[in-house]
Amino acid sequence: MTDGSVPAARVHVIGTGLIGTSLGLALTRAGRVVTLEDISSTNAALARDLGAGSLAYAGDAPAAARPDLVVVATPPDVTAATVAAALERWPDACVTDVASVKGAVIDGLRSRGADLTRFCGSHPMAGRERSGAVSGRHDLFHGRAWVLSPTVETSDAAVDLVRSVAASVGSAVVTLDPTEHDAAVASVSHVPQLVASLVAARLEHLADSSVALAGQGLRDVTRIAASDPHLWTQILSGNAHAVRDVLALLAVDLDGVIGALDALGADTDAPGARGTLARAIAAGNAGHARIPGKHGAAPTAYTTVRVLIPDEPGQLGRLFADVGAIGTNIEEFHLDHGLGQAFGLAEIDVVPGSAAALADGLEQRGWRLHG
Repeated sequence: MTDGSVPAARVHVIGTGLIGTSLGLALTRAGRVVTLEDISSTNAALARDLGAGSLAYAGDAPAAARPDLVVVATPPDVTAATVAAALERWPDACVTDVASVKGAVIDGLRSRGADLTRFCGSHPMAGRERSGAVSGRHDLFHGRAWVLSPTVETSDAAVDLVRSVAASVGSAVVTLDPTEHDAAVASVSHVPQLVASLVAARLEHLADSSVALAGQGLRDVTRIAASDPHLWTQILSGNAHAVRDVLALLAVDLDGVIGALDALGADTDAPGARGTLARAIAAGNAGHARIPGKHGAAPTAYTTVRVLIPDEPGQLGRLFADVGAIGTNIEEFHLDHGLGQAFGLAEIDVVPGSAAALADGLEQRGWRLHG
C-alpha cells in the first residue's frame, strides 16, 4: 500500500458513469495509470474509448499492476457492497467512494465487518444534469470542493492517498466528519435539488402561453430539475434524516409566507403581513451572500453589463472576442432570449471597476446595451 507520501500511480475506477469517467479522464491527463470497470462492459468500453483509462485488471494481475487506490463510483444503493468487495479483492490497496451520502455507506461497511483502516470515504462536489460516460469532462473537478470523510479507524496513509488524488484533478480538498458532511449536503445540494424539481413540476400542466413567458430567473431556479430521478431517489433515501430536517424548517418558513399571503388576500392592509414577506426575501439575500465566490474565494459583488445580441450564427463568438479585445475578464455570463424576438440578452458580470470601460468599448464596437 502506498505510504501517503507518494501519490497513487495506479488508480482503479469501478463505475464509469459521469463521475467515474470524468475522474478517469482527469487522472489520465495528470499522468496516473487508470483502469476501468463497470457492471456494463459497454459502459466501460465507452469510457475507455473516450480516453478515461484502460479496461479492468485481471483478477490474478501481478503485484506491479495492482492498484494503489480503488475509487468506487457506483450508484449509492450498491456503494457499500462494492467498497467491501474491493477491500477484500485488493488487500494492499486503499479504497474510497464518491457517493454523495457518507453515513449510510459507513454503516453498511461496518455491518459487513469491512476493514475500515484502508477506507476513506469522499465526495467530489461536482456534477452535471447529464449522466453517463459520454457526459464526462476532464475539468469537472477544477475548483470544486472534494470532501474527505474518514472514520475513526481510517489510517493516515489512506487519507493522504485520497487527498493526493483529489488535489491532482484540481479539487479543493476539505475534511468533514461523515455526519457533518451529510447534514451539510442536505442544505447545499439535496434540498436545492428537491426544491428545483418541485418548482419545475408546477409547469407540467401550465398552458403553453404561460410557459412561454419563462425568463432567466425560472431557468436558473429549475436548471437542476433535469437530473436523473433514479439516482436522486437513491441519494435522498440515503440521507433521509438530514434532508427531512432541512425540509421541516423550510416548511415552517413556507407556512409563514402562505399565512401572510392569506392575510393580504383577505385584507390588503393586514398588519405584519408585508413584514413577513420582506423578511423572507431579506433572509434569502443574507443566505445568498454567503455562497462562495469564484474558485471558492469570498463572495464578490459584480456589476452586470447587459448587451442585446442578434440571434444569428457567430454573434456570441464576436461578443466574446470583443470583450477579450477590450481586456475585461468575464466573471459570470448568462444568456436569455426575448419572447418572440430575434435577439438575446447577454448578461456579463464583471468586477465593478471594469464595467464602465466594458460598456464604452462595446458601444464603440456597435453593440446595443440594455439598461
